[in-house]
Amino acid sequence: MKKALILLAFVMSFTSCKKEEAKPIIVPEKVEPIPEIRYGYNLDDFNVIQDTIKSGDSFGAILDKHHVMYPKINEIATSVKEVFDVRRVRAGKPYTILASKDSTQQAQIFIYKHDKINATILDFKDSTITATLYKKPIKVVEKEIAGVINSSLSATMDSLGLSTNLTWTIADIYAWTLDFYKLQKGDTFKFVYEEKFIEDSTFAGYGKVKSAVFRHKGEDLYAFRFLADSTLNIHEYYDDKGKMLRSQFLKAPIKFQYRVSSRYNLKRRIAYYGNRVRPHRGTDFAARLGTPIISTANGTVVESTRRGGNGKFVKIKHNNTYSTQYLHMQNQNVKKGDFVKQGDIIGWVGMTGNTGGPHVCYRFWKNGREVDPFKEKLPAAKPMAKDVKPIFFDFIKPLKYQLDYKRIPVKQPEKVTEIVAQN
Repeated sequence: MKKALILLAFVMSFTSCKKEEAKPIIVPEKVEPIPEIRYGYNLDDFNVIQDTIKSGDSFGAILDKHHVMYPKINEIATSVKEVFDVRRVRAGKPYTILASKDSTQQAQIFIYKHDKINATILDFKDSTITATLYKKPIKVVEKEIAGVINSSLSATMDSLGLSTNLTWTIADIYAWTLDFYKLQKGDTFKFVYEEKFIEDSTFAGYGKVKSAVFRHKGEDLYAFRFLADSTLNIHEYYDDKGKMLRSQFLKAPIKFQYRVSSRYNLKRRIAYYGNRVRPHRGTDFAARLGTPIISTANGTVVESTRRGGNGKFVKIKHNNTYSTQYLHMQNQNVKKGDFVKQGDIIGWVGMTGNTGGPHVCYRFWKNGREVDPFKEKLPAAKPMAKDVKPIFFDFIKPLKYQLDYKRIPVKQPEKVTEIVAQN
C-alpha cells in the first residue's frame, strides 16, 4: 500500500510538470506608435497650435504671442518676401504653428493656409529660414450627373446637390449656343465632370467638365473638352461635329437671372411719348440692381463715363469693325484704356439716366453704326485645323458613348457611381 501511494504521487508530479511545460509564455509585442506626418513634419516632435487669424492680427503679433522676438520676426519677413508677403495675411484664414516642446514653447514653423489645398510653410527653427509652397495631395474622382429641367438649370442643379460654381461653369461652356432662359420643362442634360478631394473625404471643389450634352427642343447639344492647338495650350469645347462652341461674342452681357425687356426696334412706339416712334437701337436686359454686367468679347475700354439719358456707361472697342456699349449702370468696374477679356465684369446693373427700371441697354456697333446683334452673322472663333479633326473624332468616341449610354431623357436625376479619374 505504501509503495502504491509513492507511485501515485510520482505520476501526479510528472503529469503536473508536463502540463506546466505545455503552457507557452506569451511576451506582448511592443507596438511602435505610428507618427503623424503632416506638411512634411512629424507632429509628435512639436506642440501643435491651430488657430484662425482674427481681425487686426498681424504676422508679427501672432509670432510675438508665441515667443518669437521682433528682431527674429523682421529677419523672417525679409528672408521670405520673394515667396510670401507677411503683410498680406488675411483675417479668417486658418494657420498652424509648430512650437518647441521645451520650456520656451517658441514657435518654429508657421503654416498659412490659403485654402483647403494650398499653404505656405515658413520654417525658422534653424539659422536658415525657408518659405515653401505646399499643396495637399488631391484625389480626383470622375462623376456623371443627369437631370430633367423642371423650372431652371440652377434650380435643377441645386436639387441634385451641386453647387453654384458648377452651374456657372456649365453656363460658361454653353454661353454662345444655348439661352438658359429659354430652356423648356422636360429638357434634359448629362455631364461628366470631376470632383476633388483631400484626405479621400474632404471635398475641395470641382475639376474639369470633360463632356456634356443638353437635349433641347429635341436636339442634342454636345460639348467636349479638347486641346486642338498644342501651341496655344488652351482647351476649348467643341460639339460632336468639331465646331467650337465659343464664338467671338457672347449672346448676352448678363449670365443669369435676366429677361429681354425690349429688343432692337427702329419703329418702336412709346405711349409715354404720345405713341410717337422712338427708335430703340439697343437690347434691354432687365435684371436686379447690382447684377454683374460682363463684356461680351475681348477689347479695350474707350469710354467709361456718365452722359445724359445713357447714365453711367461703358463702351468697348473690340476691333476695327465691332464695338459694344452698356448703358444705365449702377457703377462701372473699368476705366478708359483698360483691356478686358470676354466675361470680365465691367459694371453692375443700375437705373442711371432715362430708365423706368433696373436694366442694362446693350448696344452693338458695326463699322460705326448701331445694329441688332441677334440678326447679325457674328464672327466665330478660329476653327479646328483639318488635320486635327480625325484625332478629335477618335478622342470623343468613348466620351460620346458615355453620354449616350443612358439615353436621356431620364425618369429621375441620378448620381452615377464615382470612378477614379485617369489623368
